Amino acid sequence: MTMDLPDFAAIRVLCIGDVMIDRFVSGRVERISPEGPVPIIRIDATQSVPGGAANVGRNVSALGGRCTLVGAVGADAAGAELGAMLSICGRIDPALVADDGRLTIEKIRFVASGQTLLRADREEPREVSEKGAHALVAAIRDRIADHHVLVLSDYAKGVLTDTVIRRVIDAAIDAGIPVVVDPKSVRLARYAGATVVTPNAREAGIATGIDIDTDESAARAAIQVMRDAAIGSILLTRSERGMTLVTADGAVVHVPTTAREVFDVVGAGDTVVATLALCLGAGMALEPAARIANAAAGIVVGKHGTATASRSELAEELARLSRSAGSPSEAKVMSPLHAAMLRRQWERDGLTVGFTNGCFDILHVGHVGILEFARAQCDRLIVGVNDDASVTRLKGPSRPLTPEEDRARMLGAFSFVDAVVLFEHDTPRALIEELQPDVLVKGADYAIEDIVGHDIVQKRGGRVVRFDLVPGRSTTGTIARAAGLVEVSA
Repeated sequence: MTMDLPDFAAIRVLCIGDVMIDRFVSGRVERISPEGPVPIIRIDATQSVPGGAANVGRNVSALGGRCTLVGAVGADAAGAELGAMLSICGRIDPALVADDGRLTIEKIRFVASGQTLLRADREEPREVSEKGAHALVAAIRDRIADHHVLVLSDYAKGVLTDTVIRRVIDAAIDAGIPVVVDPKSVRLARYAGATVVTPNAREAGIATGIDIDTDESAARAAIQVMRDAAIGSILLTRSERGMTLVTADGAVVHVPTTAREVFDVVGAGDTVVATLALCLGAGMALEPAARIANAAAGIVVGKHGTATASRSELAEELARLSRSAGSPSEAKVMSPLHAAMLRRQWERDGLTVGFTNGCFDILHVGHVGILEFARAQCDRLIVGVNDDASVTRLKGPSRPLTPEEDRARMLGAFSFVDAVVLFEHDTPRALIEELQPDVLVKGADYAIEDIVGHDIVQKRGGRVVRFDLVPGRSTTGTIARAAGLVEVSA
């Protein structure tokens, strides 16, 4: 199924839930403590990021949407730190309520060699005060008219009480916007009236008494939850088994996992909810929205820590999935306009973009060398390829030996090439003007001032880099040797 990613720039998500700080203390374990049989971690780095419901906001922001985040913190240093972190995230509008007597929640993970050794939580789980609950509901009601979707991110830390849940869901129903819930409670009837609720298999199993170990049992549990809890649709998350979606009209869809490697599942549920909310806010139907959310989750579980998926990563993953029945290399061959759009998205994600070009008629190790070198200079590499007509003008009537479609797809098969663009002119100047790369790479047989497009790249503060060619490796030499072999064999 082809999945087009909507433009989320104008979508505003209103999120309420348990906000917290996720801290990661990473280092190395080289010995066991003489004081007891416990490892000693030598700390190399520490990192703090917004977590819980605040990570839903981070994911919305990373995908290009805007999130208003409503939650409760303590009147403490951690609460002030979390507010400051959210204020500089971009596209997140924090509306945090300081609740009397509350501690701002902190989760501290000690990590060595990619493995979590210990997690320490600083919290006092209890329901938000009556005054705090009133302030939270008022914050939702004051803002809901300006938003496209409401998210409830429930970590069972006391913000989403029965009263708060009922009032904010009713406010969303009155406003006519969808409601997405990520529950931690097995009392799923608390979320009655929600558009879609995303319990995991354990939560749904406890709620229904059904042992969820097959597609059929997952569907039965979801249908029972919908009936008993008066919820519109259920998106049941099932770890390595993917997801099961049951919609209001009774349709059942099993969505297989898309993750290729799993490093860390921290925050994956936040990614699912954020992506699902953005898609629903953009007017997308629930099934394609669930498939896109599933793809986003597959990206973040391949990262360490409380991670997010960027819009460009998700677009690339959806392109990969849509081409999975055919050739993955074909997905990388695109028009100049498409490549320019992707290049701008990469720039928004903070990635550097490199460019190199050539005819690439009969690939050889020299081509591989310059492409590997070019990719090492940047985060993403676009390769420009002369079309057949321009190769004939440059190389003569007997060239190219390999058609343009084949040359482009072979380049797309390299993992270190991110996009391939055919161009019709003798030089790539017009393409470089359109793409505006950060790094331009060419062989060392060219002086920098003779490299086409050097002025365009340098004018915008980019770099022009030369690669030392592999001696004795060229298409012309390969053709000459092949011609010689033909003559000898004749």
